[in-house]
Amino acid sequence: MATKEKGISGSLNARTQGTGTQTIVLAHGFGTDQSIWEEVTPLLVQNYRVVTFDWPFSGTVNDHSLYDPLKHSSLEGFADDLITLLNEMHLKPVTFVGHSMSGIVGCIASIKTPHLFKNLVLVGSSPRCINSDDYEGGFNKSDIDQLVSDMEMDFDKFASYYASLAAGTINAFYVDKFEKSMKTMRPQVLVSLAKTVFYIDYREMLEKVETPCTIIQTTKDIAVPHSVALYMENKIKRATLVIIDTNGHFPHLTAHVEFVQALKNVLAS
Repeated sequence: MATKEKGISGSLNARTQGTGTQTIVLAHGFGTDQSIWEEVTPLLVQNYRVVTFDWPFSGTVNDHSLYDPLKHSSLEGFADDLITLLNEMHLKPVTFVGHSMSGIVGCIASIKTPHLFKNLVLVGSSPRCINSDDYEGGFNKSDIDQLVSDMEMDFDKFASYYASLAAGTINAFYVDKFEKSMKTMRPQVLVSLAKTVFYIDYREMLEKVETPCTIIQTTKDIAVPHSVALYMENKIKRATLVIIDTNGHFPHLTAHVEFVQALKNVLAS
């Protein structure tokens, strides 16, 4: 049975399920909400305490003032939200599972408040999307510039295109789910968030992460290439790379059984 919370955790629709001794916090990524975990949560609550929530940018968050374009112009703003939520809910230390941008948010938060985190699980996360001379992030700057421009010109068309691009060979039901989730966001928020996520560069931060990390990567993710996962594994002091044999950016949807097993291996270590 899920428990709803009050305070900022209530505003972010935080829910607690399960009664295990270990706590898993599941944080969704760009353009989605906590429903993206619907395949894995039932398999985890049998043995663990599972917390899900929605980021301030999510279309499911009713208090629009929680998303501050200035505060959230960097991922530090989201890290502060996460720390506030964990403290308010008296959660420590947790296994934090961050999909996409949330993985980097978890890294930042763990540097600021290491006592709150037992493990970090970084799912399809990237410290930088843009290529440079010594780094393959997956996109040229001109690609990102065009992506943001397309988003500003035709929000609905972008949502449809990006959903199919990021999802890979995922079930059409989930492509539609991702697209609809993005379309629940206010267009100005999605554009603002995209600029934050697509132009970040947190490569130098990785060496400061002391919390043990497990990097989960699919065999083919057009949003985050394999080179990024290898880069992160090399830069983070205590990192393990796990490859899940599936296509796309959402292994918790396309290979949820294997994904849950990877999480259980982390929690058992």
